[in-house]
Amino acid sequence: MKKEFLTSTFPNIEISLRIFLTLMITNCAGERSFSRLKLIKSDHRSTMSQSRLNHLSLMSIESDLLKSIDFDELISNFAAKKSRKKVF
Repeated sequence: MKKEFLTSTFPNIEISLRIFLTLMITNCAGERSFSRLKLIKSDHRSTMSQSRLNHLSLMSIESDLLKSIDFDELISNFAAKKSRKKVF
């Protein structure tokens, strides 16, 4: 009953608190991404293309997932697929 009273008295407080709590998490993830980006793009590598920078930063941010991939299995699956080259 007390919870219903608080909800009816302050209907937007719960929504505001949920938004506030998610903002901290998103900010932390964004700061972590910029920190990784700073490590990748140094003064010596400032001339790399945007596409390469995107790929390197994605690999750096998702390094745990990248380390868990079994590349031998991935290569065998790729080699077992039917060739899709067109013969002219």
